Amino acid sequence: MEWVVVVPVKPAAVGKTRLAGYLDPGARAALARAMALDTMESAAATPGVRRVLVVTSDDEIRAAAPFVVDDPGGGLNAAIRAGLARASLPVAVLLGDLPALRPDDLRAALDLAQRHPLGFVSDADGTGTTLLTGLVACTPQFGPGSAALHEASGHVRLDVPLGSTVRRDVDVPSDLAAVARLGVGRRTAKVLSGLSVDEV
Repeated sequence: MEWVVVVPVKPAAVGKTRLAGYLDPGARAALARAMALDTMESAAATPGVRRVLVVTSDDEIRAAAPFVVDDPGGGLNAAIRAGLARASLPVAVLLGDLPALRPDDLRAALDLAQRHPLGFVSDADGTGTTLLTGLVACTPQFGPGSAALHEASGHVRLDVPLGSTVRRDVDVPSDLAAVARLGVGRRTAKVLSGLSVDEV
């Protein structure tokens, strides 16, 4: 089974707002862009992923992505719907803030997803969603409490281990230390080298 992976990416200048109190705007934008690029690279290197389709209005992200859909505005779910409209099945929606993502972990999650028409992977605390999968058409419901919303709409919570890099997104400063311990992609590592992630 070959997957199309849809990765929505906000413009770096408005991404990762919950880090705004810890990083200056320039560092925060650089980090958001680096994490997105590392996530895209790992997804593209995953066996069984046929195409990575990026939905964005960020010029630097657009230049780095071979397959791009314009972000129509209207928020994360609107961006994802635009990507899904251009994607063939089976499809997976992968958030762009997984800088420690390893292709073998994503492959393992997609293997689990093949068993269910609709599936999802929750984030490390179990309340958010980092990966949404569909062998059939799916409706994204990202935002606060998205894990419960996706589960209520028929998506099966995939049994992905807590230590999987698919579950390690970055929202708050403590997440930076967690992904740094796992080992992040080269772009994110370069940005983090100038930050004291154990102190934020």
